[in-house]
Amino acid sequence: MRHLLILGALLGSTALATKYPLTVTDDLGRKVTLNAEPRRIIAMLPSHTETLIAIGAGDKLVAVDRFSNYPKDATDKLKKVGSAYQPDLEAILALKPDLVLADESSGSRLTEKLANAGLTVYGGTAQTYTEVFEKIGTLGKLTNREAGATKLITSMRRDLNAVQDLVRGAPKVSAYYEVDPSPYSVGPNSFIGVLLKMAGGANVIPANLGDFPKIDPELIVKANPSVMIGLTAQDARARPGWANLNAVTASRVFKPTAEERDALSRPGPRLPVALRALAKFLHPERF
Repeated sequence: MRHLLILGALLGSTALATKYPLTVTDDLGRKVTLNAEPRRIIAMLPSHTETLIAIGAGDKLVAVDRFSNYPKDATDKLKKVGSAYQPDLEAILALKPDLVLADESSGSRLTEKLANAGLTVYGGTAQTYTEVFEKIGTLGKLTNREAGATKLITSMRRDLNAVQDLVRGAPKVSAYYEVDPSPYSVGPNSFIGVLLKMAGGANVIPANLGDFPKIDPELIVKANPSVMIGLTAQDARARPGWANLNAVTASRVFKPTAEERDALSRPGPRLPVALRALAKFLHPERF
């Protein structure tokens, strides 16, 4: 029986093996071709770094962006090569990567810069909840770690379901989530917005403003949320009209820890950590 189980595992692994040459389309509509399994990868976003390590492709990483800090024991050992907006092109080229994972941002133009330098670049990140799992699958395929990607997705969904079970049936709580003090927030269709709903929240930001809109502070005054996440009570009280909002007077304004903030801002393997943090802010009585 043991031999049969081992044989089954081997056959399953073979069935999920990526076949090269492989061509995929990134989020910029570019055709990206890998002639062979990549051995030297640079990840220029923390979500890509975390995903590669989680699916068993961390040994392929030769460098990461300067914000990649999880898991610490792995990222501390890797060379840092700048960021999306300030990449160290000289250091990146010197490492001779056969694949660079970047973003599709028109603001940073990172994919364009790296591709113009002659590198093979996949430009794309998850913007929605569904895309988080799609991107994990894509990275698994690119790196010949599809079995690891499938395992990760399965465990993430299990953990997400477990958190949802804890808040099932709880009343929805009107909530405002702040990305930064500009203020930028999250729409209900963004990956954070979906997590907010899954955690038992009712987002006060309307979908027609987009996934990560800059908002008029007066909108929050009119919405009068019961919970605020992403800022401190002191921050809230300092804004015109916010001191008397329900969340402020009830002391339900929450600033996530550094680890929670990273999990909430990175569309990757730590979605369950992010969901649990939101659920505890919204429904502490269930935890």
